[in-house]
Order: sequence, then C-alpha cells, then structure tokens
Amino acid sequence: MTNLNAFDLNLLRVLDALLRERSTVKAGKRVGLSQPAVSAALARLRLSLGDELFFRSGKAFEPTQFALSLEAPLRDVMGQMEELISGPDAFDPAVSDARLRISGADYFAELLMPVLTERLQAMAPSMRTHLVNLVPRKPFEALTHYDVDLVLNPEMDLPDWAKQQRVLTSEFCVIARSGHQRLASAGVKPGSVIPIDLFCDIGHVLFSADGKRQAQGDVALASIGRQRRVVMTLPVFSGVYRVVAGSDLIALLPATLARHVAPTVGLDIFLSPVAIPATIIMMAWHRRMNADPAHKWLRQQITELLEDLENNPELRL
Repeated sequence: MTNLNAFDLNLLRVLDALLRERSTVKAGKRVGLSQPAVSAALARLRLSLGDELFFRSGKAFEPTQFALSLEAPLRDVMGQMEELISGPDAFDPAVSDARLRISGADYFAELLMPVLTERLQAMAPSMRTHLVNLVPRKPFEALTHYDVDLVLNPEMDLPDWAKQQRVLTSEFCVIARSGHQRLASAGVKPGSVIPIDLFCDIGHVLFSADGKRQAQGDVALASIGRQRRVVMTLPVFSGVYRVVAGSDLIALLPATLARHVAPTVGLDIFLSPVAIPATIIMMAWHRRMNADPAHKWLRQQITELLEDLENNPELRL
C-alpha cells in the first residue's frame, strides 16, 4: 500500500496528463516536461501504484483497466486542487488551452457556434470547443463520465449532482417553402395564422432525436381534440427545414432558427393555429466543474451570446 507521505504528488499531474493525452510527448507538453521526464515519472508511478498503467498496442498507448479506474476520481481531485490554489482572477482566457465539449442539438451549431467561435478567436485563441450530439433520453448521463462538460437541453429534472441555469426561451412558428401552393391557394400569406383544418391536413416534418412522432405541437393540438399528420421525423433541425424547403410538407420550428435560415433556404414563416408553450432551454453541468475557471468563463460567454440571440429583434416573431 502506497504511503502518502512518501508519494510525490507531482506525479498525479503526469498521470492525469497521460490519461488525457494517451501520449508521453503530448502529456509532456501539457505539464511542461520533456518526453524522457514523463517516461521517468511513469516508471515511478508504476512502482508506487503497483500497476503497469500504460502499455503499447501497435502504435497506440493504451491505459490498463486500473489506470482507467483512476481517471474520473483523479480528474475530480485535480479540479479540486486547482480550485484550491487558484484565486478568482487567476484565469486568463488569452493563454488558456482548455478543451471543453458541449452537448446540444444542431440548433446550436447554426446559432451559437459561429458567434462563439468568433469570440473565442478574439479572446481565447487556444481554447478548443466541440459540439457533440445529445443522447436521446439521457442528455445528462454524459456529464458523469466526462464525455461532455456542458449540456444545452430543454428544461427537465436534474440529479442532485448537476447545476443548471436558463439561457434561452424558444418560441415556435410554422415553416413552409416559399410559394407553397396549398397555402397560397387558401389565401394564407406569410406571417399570418394557418387555418387549423389546413394545418392538420398538410403533411408535417417533425424534429425528433429518437424517432418519436409526437412533440409539443401534438400535445397542444390534442388539448383541443385535433391531430396533425406527421409523415416524417428527422433527428436534426437542418434536415427538417431542408426537407420543408424542397417539398410541400410543413413543420414547426424554433422561431429564432426559422428567422435565421429562411432567407437562405427559401422558406416562408407562418403562425400556428394553436398556442404552443415556449421551450425553456437550460445549460447544465456537473457540480464538480462549478468553480473550474475555464468552465466558468465559457459558461459566461455562452450565456451572454444566447441572451444576445434571444434579444435580437431580427430573429423574433
């Protein structure tokens, strides 16, 4: 059993870097050591912990099962240590090389990531962000496994280890391709309400990450005893509006996204004949990252950018 008094805690930085990078060279760059120094530190870790920790598999540098079991608790410890020794003004985005993964629908690829990229290039040029797909029905599970750092998702109950804040309220509108024949023949002009009989009769495309054929619009219709005709579901918003732009189908779409893409893909925007409650979009993260300086800074940037988006009159109905 390793004696803590005899253990060099600096070795934990090396182990954390090796688990992150899977490379002695890249780990050395992360912690400011040469490759031979990292190899020497790994030899000491193996001796202290009684495990090989990493091994070569072809060109890959693979962790053992024991090393993998240390990854999550070690990252927790390193985060707590950083929080302990970092003052409130210690973080400098200009020199940060943090890598943070954001989980959210492609809505955010359209509306958040371009403006976030612009801000990061100006303020944090070495910081790297990745937008990854949501896991249907398990959007927060990835936070526990370090697969993602932030989740952008409609409001829902959270486990006690998570924190969240509201970042956006999303209204809905109806989209149809420009000059839609049935709507034009019925005298329905862009910006007006589609009569409910026509709305229910025309085929709909539905955004559904898991293939379900009902969403908020269907609940609203059911409350007045009506039902629409959903003929297609797609797991990405971009697929929904592109199918609508090239067909006689219509769709309910977040109004901000609809306003953003309508001029470039050839869409007209209409009002729904039934009131559909707005969706509250939350940003959620694991409590262990609450005080992490890079994490806090990125959360603030996302909050500000989504507030600007919500308050942009050009993108509102």
